Amino acid sequence: MTETWAVASGHPIATRAAERVLRQGGNAVDAGVAAGLALGVVQPDLVSIAGVAPIIMFDAQTGEVTSQDGVGGWPAAADVEAMHRDHGDHVPEGILRTVIPAAPASWIKALADKGTMGFGEVAQDALAAARDGFEVYPLFADFVTSRVEKYARFASTAEVFLPGGKPPQVGERFVQRDLAWTLEQMIEAEAASPGGRLAGLAAARAAFYEGPIAERIVAFHAANGGLLTAHDLANYQVRDEATHAVRFRGLDVHCCGAWCQGISMAQTLAMIEAAGRSASVKTQGGQERLDLHFVLEVLKRVFADREAYVTDPDYMAIAPEALLEPNFIKARLATIGECSDPLPAPAVAGGRSGEPAVYRVGCADTSHVSVIDADGNIFSATPSDPSYDTVVIPGTGLSVSSRGSQSRSIPGHLNALAPGKRPRLTPNPILALKDGKPWLAMGTPGGDVQVQAMIQVLLNMRDLGLSAEQAVRAPRVATYAFPGSFAPHDVHPNQVLYEQDLSAEQVEQLAARGHKLEAWPALTWKAGGICLAMRNDENRDDNRGDPRGDNDGCVAVADPRRAGNSAIGVRAAKPGETS
Repeated sequence: MTETWAVASGHPIATRAAERVLRQGGNAVDAGVAAGLALGVVQPDLVSIAGVAPIIMFDAQTGEVTSQDGVGGWPAAADVEAMHRDHGDHVPEGILRTVIPAAPASWIKALADKGTMGFGEVAQDALAAARDGFEVYPLFADFVTSRVEKYARFASTAEVFLPGGKPPQVGERFVQRDLAWTLEQMIEAEAASPGGRLAGLAAARAAFYEGPIAERIVAFHAANGGLLTAHDLANYQVRDEATHAVRFRGLDVHCCGAWCQGISMAQTLAMIEAAGRSASVKTQGGQERLDLHFVLEVLKRVFADREAYVTDPDYMAIAPEALLEPNFIKARLATIGECSDPLPAPAVAGGRSGEPAVYRVGCADTSHVSVIDADGNIFSATPSDPSYDTVVIPGTGLSVSSRGSQSRSIPGHLNALAPGKRPRLTPNPILALKDGKPWLAMGTPGGDVQVQAMIQVLLNMRDLGLSAEQAVRAPRVATYAFPGSFAPHDVHPNQVLYEQDLSAEQVEQLAARGHKLEAWPALTWKAGGICLAMRNDENRDDNRGDPRGDNDGCVAVADPRRAGNSAIGVRAAKPGETS
């Protein structure tokens, strides 16, 4: 065996798509895009082919880290005053939530800039799964069943997701012929292009944003009170965004920008590192455990700052980097005491909607793919956008991005919708380098739990010395003491959820410090669904996080909290070994 690579994603079909591409000579970007497209087909409840696709990548040849925002702005016709007048403070479910779809452009840009293959080559698995169907699995069936009334509201959505008037049943074949048509239009446009690979990719993109797919999207919006126009689609461009690199436990962790909560991930890392101590404590029995009170209090301040300062960077009153300044970090740390702060400033208390708390229903939408290839290239992407809160465009199978749910229809609000303005995403893939070399790609679904799950996994590896697999399986906690990212943006001061396999001693310590505790089941999907790929090179002294105990090769871990998660890690044979 000469291969050395790792893939982890939200579904086995997506993982196998990436594996196929790698075995055919593609790189991490080719493989990651293949997986990302497949996720949009086999997880159509959680991910949309026409949704969002934020991506962060490491180029092993140049040593460069780049990121793409992968989120579209509001259409030019968006009017916060009118939205507020007609619908109140929150953008309603349905067609009015639609922002410009970014995922197709984001996948194609990644291929053009860093890949080696064409769209048709990497889209084979996605097309087959749409055209021929895939076997309905429990997570998909449960998601649609639990939201059947929402799916039933819109005829075109119900036609796809409630075939025969009923939710898909486990073991049935789920076919999406209209979605297959959409992919075929892009593949055929590429094949008909007279130029080379880049010209073909441009043709595939044009089929979506200017050709027959765009025509159907625009016509439906025009006929049904939507906001998207041909001009919005034709002029959309994915943005290259600078990453925020934070030195953390001997690593350089690269996070996305303030157009998502990547800046919040970076601030969390910076605060814990600046504390100048391990985030672990010894229990009465002498075991090392995470100091969960400290971690939770850091997170509460990070999310308070997110609410007060973070939006599309084009609209921020401060530079995103101000949240990482040493004096600011020091001042935030100084506010952490021995007891829980129910709602740290500058967050403000908000009302309750009367709907079930988000920590009870969970934030299921979103998936992830992490890839590290034999050359050390890294691809980390967190595609998203559900289908239950929007309208499928007839004839296309597309649930066009409903990320408007993360904007506010409150005039003057920091995250108020505006023409061209990007909603502040929750998806925020990361990657980490050690000594300038590839070490980790990671991400997770989970909305406001994403940053919380990822920091606990990193601390489990770096401060507790757990293997990657152990770190992912370890019990987690989550705070909800901040305004939520999604409408109705509920606030739950002092609220902490914990997985019930957390040690009794840790639960008692959190209760003694004043946290309001409620238990989740062990290994619940509500605590995130980490997918990570790791590379450990032969001469590394620092072995923390390596799940095998040796230092060479690639490994992948898929969180058991999400039943669909899947991972494959392949390492090269050592001298003297046979494959």
